[in-house]
Amino acid sequence: MKLHQLSLFLENRPGELRPPIQALADAGINILTLSLADTEQFGILRLIVRDWQKAKTVLEKAGVVAKVTEVVAVEVPDRPGGLAALLGIFDRAKLNIEYMYAFSEKRGDKALMVFRVADPDAALRALQASGINVGL
Repeated sequence: MKLHQLSLFLENRPGELRPPIQALADAGINILTLSLADTEQFGILRLIVRDWQKAKTVLEKAGVVAKVTEVVAVEVPDRPGGLAALLGIFDRAKLNIEYMYAFSEKRGDKALMVFRVADPDAALRALQASGINVGL
C-alpha cells in the first residue's frame, strides 16, 4: 500500500523536535511510526499518520515546513532471512531503496516496514507479483 509520509526539516539543536510533535498532539493526531535522521546542522523527521493532510495543515500553521512523499508499506516475515528475501524482490525489479524504517507494531508473525523508492507503483507491482502483502 502506498502511504503519504511527512518529512520535516528541523535544525539540529535542542528544543526543535518537541514543537511539531506537540502541535500534532494538540490536534489529536497520533503518529503511527517515525524516523529521525540527522546531519551536523539539520535533521529530517519522517512521520506516518492516518490523516496526513490534516497533519500537514497543523504543522504548517505551527510554522513547520512539511514535504509529502509517497512510500510503500510492506509486511515482512519476522524471522531470520525475512527481510533478505523481500530485498531480493526489490533487486530483481531493479528498484533502489532510498531508505527504510519499521513500524513498532507487528501483525502476528509479520513486521511492518516502510520503504522509500523512486517509483512506488513499480515497487507495489513487483511486491504484489511476488505474493507480498502490501498495506496496513
